[in-house]
Amino acid sequence: QLVESGGGLVQAGGSLRLSCVAPESIYRVNAMGWYRQVPGKQRELVATITSDNSINYADLVNGRVAITRGDAKNTVYLQMDSLKPEDTARYYCNAKVRTAVWASYDVDYWGRGTQVTVSS
Repeated sequence: QLVESGGGLVQAGGSLRLSCVAPESIYRVNAMGWYRQVPGKQRELVATITSDNSINYADLVNGRVAITRGDAKNTVYLQMDSLKPEDTARYYCNAKVRTAVWASYDVDYWGRGTQVTVSS
């Protein structure tokens, strides 16, 4: 439902920019965010941004990442700088979606993830 891109292999200290696009057919995309997961561990928050650009960062990445939304509001980006080997994970995009004008609550949409690998 969401399509992520931008992952890859990078050396420690390097940068990556992740992108995520939600379908244009969605009635309204509210908050969007990025989460990450390594095998055997729970998925954890990286950053979120609301429709009015209120932002929240996880302590582990604060100061090294920046989340932004595109003008179309159905896209979200994650700029990651000063990457560390411990940032290696599969990164997932999330969107809180209002599927129709008559819907009274948001639904969680997820992407399939994009792999980020940071070598030491």
